[in-house]
Amino acid sequence: MKIRKYFLFLLAVLFSTCAKTPEIDNAAMLDGDQIFDLSLTHPEDYLISAKYPNPNEIQKNTPVIIAAHGYSASTFEWDELREFADRQGTFFVSQVLLGGHWKTYADFKKAAWQDWQLPIVNEYNKLSELGYKKIYVIGSSTGCPLIINMVKSGIFHQGVKPKGIFLIDPIVISSNKTLTLVSALGPVLGFTTTELSDGEKGHWYVYRPYQSLSQLMQLIDLTRKDLEKDITLPEGTFMKTYKSTVDDSADPVSAVLIYKGMATSGGAKTEVEMVSSKLHVFTRLKGRDGVTQADRDLQSRVFAEIEGRVTK
Repeated sequence: MKIRKYFLFLLAVLFSTCAKTPEIDNAAMLDGDQIFDLSLTHPEDYLISAKYPNPNEIQKNTPVIIAAHGYSASTFEWDELREFADRQGTFFVSQVLLGGHWKTYADFKKAAWQDWQLPIVNEYNKLSELGYKKIYVIGSSTGCPLIINMVKSGIFHQGVKPKGIFLIDPIVISSNKTLTLVSALGPVLGFTTTELSDGEKGHWYVYRPYQSLSQLMQLIDLTRKDLEKDITLPEGTFMKTYKSTVDDSADPVSAVLIYKGMATSGGAKTEVEMVSSKLHVFTRLKGRDGVTQADRDLQSRVFAEIEGRVTK
């Protein structure tokens, strides 16, 4: 305990002279006020409820997957699944932009995790109200605990019950153990910085304010506690979790906790598959450096499996 306190003191001294507000290049960063997610200006290209607000019977009976991205990301994270769906022509993908993940660092800084979740809830409610009959949900990383909370809170029991839920590299336990220090060091540091490839710039926040990291920790801590009490899916809903065996963001133990803590309405365990990958959110390859053929093959296989599950 004394060693930990001494460590925290040294870090506080080390970073006490650091700027607590980042220097943002408005012209190049999602953190600024010039680059923003296009779903804000062209929702009809991302949300099925906006694209088909008066669906015909064929559209109502076409499977729709609501796709929720991860912390500090954007709808870009699910572009490849939507492009796959467009090529196949057998299902829709509705890409949701998490609340607070809008146009500026300030928006991101002030948003609570409940704000992140709200657009997922809104799209689910809209699709249900419009008469879409085959609704599915998929989440990546932080999108997963947001979806799990929706199950726990009974939100999916209020409208058309989702037929299935897919979780990709869910974060319930962080691989980055320094996140547990955010409450102590956050006010001192102000923010952290993440490295992006050239293809990722403009689609992720470069700077992560400690307030948002605190919200992330609140969310995953709550999710872990809820899983310890057991969570039951709505009647007729299945869940499958895909988890990379090597993941520098979400500890693979996250998948174990979901397997132990979630069950179908009939009491059966949910499905979990550990996949051979070193990528966090292995379903997103666009913009990444060093993508291998094995990565492409895995993405193709999982996309095909998802299509098979929602169209059978």
